[in-house]
Amino acid sequence: MPDLPPPVDLDLRLVHSFTVIAEHRHFGRAAEALHITQPSLTRQIHRLEQQLGARLLDRTPRGSRLTEAGQVFLPQAKALLRAAAGAIARAKAAAQPSRITVGYTTGLIVTPAVREMRHRHPDADVQAQHVAFHDVRAALLEHRVDAVVSRLPFPTDQLHVTVLYDEPRVVVVPLDHRLAGKEYVTLDDIADEPLPRLRESDPAWSAYWRIDPRPNGRPAPDGPLIDAIEDKFELVAAGQAVAIFVGHNIQALRPDLTSIPLDGVDPAQVVLATRADDHSRLVAAFRKYARTHLSRPDSADPTRS
Repeated sequence: MPDLPPPVDLDLRLVHSFTVIAEHRHFGRAAEALHITQPSLTRQIHRLEQQLGARLLDRTPRGSRLTEAGQVFLPQAKALLRAAAGAIARAKAAAQPSRITVGYTTGLIVTPAVREMRHRHPDADVQAQHVAFHDVRAALLEHRVDAVVSRLPFPTDQLHVTVLYDEPRVVVVPLDHRLAGKEYVTLDDIADEPLPRLRESDPAWSAYWRIDPRPNGRPAPDGPLIDAIEDKFELVAAGQAVAIFVGHNIQALRPDLTSIPLDGVDPAQVVLATRADDHSRLVAAFRKYARTHLSRPDSADPTRS
């Protein structure tokens, strides 16, 4: 029998409380986020420090500060919580083999494949759930979903990715823009046009949709910062920026905007992503139905990216 590590007396609830304090850098704000009193949170951290045999936090007039031990423990604490969540999810999945949750990102429709899944597997619990574009890989690896239909790019290590179809990229402009009505445009045509920037986004995702840098090495002009993809439409309509999207039927959503094919750039790819080590019969079945029912552009909303 292989040697096992000695048992560890470590309360994961206390570990979670520590990570919340580390995020807020303030006991009061962390207590509010955890919906407990500040004295109770203080006692929790004291018990955790006793279990570890090390002081993790120092209180200062401005809040709280991680000690050297706290800085070392924080990434390990987060990894421990992720591992525990994954273990629970895997155990539940093993106990409930007839359940699958299908994720989808903004502007993509999975209904035809989900409907087929429910029809073919009436004994299965088939759920659909929206996933933020920056959360695809984490949602899969943390077992919050079992499959996601999304647009690249996103990190794909430890994932199995199936390309469903390509979508041409377009430039979205107001109806009175100098480029409106052209048969197509190139990157040279929008070389000086500002493009909106998402305040919170993956750098690779942002670079892809802004085509930044350009093939000649020049950076894409910076447009206003926005908090949501949907804000792009208002900025473009107001003449403050242009935007790179997919599809052509932007006027179905905003009659004051139009789209022009962007020539000379690779199309966007809509993909199905699953965990590389997931050999579930339901995941395999959904992959088949996705290829059959979602491998055409009319499965998606052509005005969103």
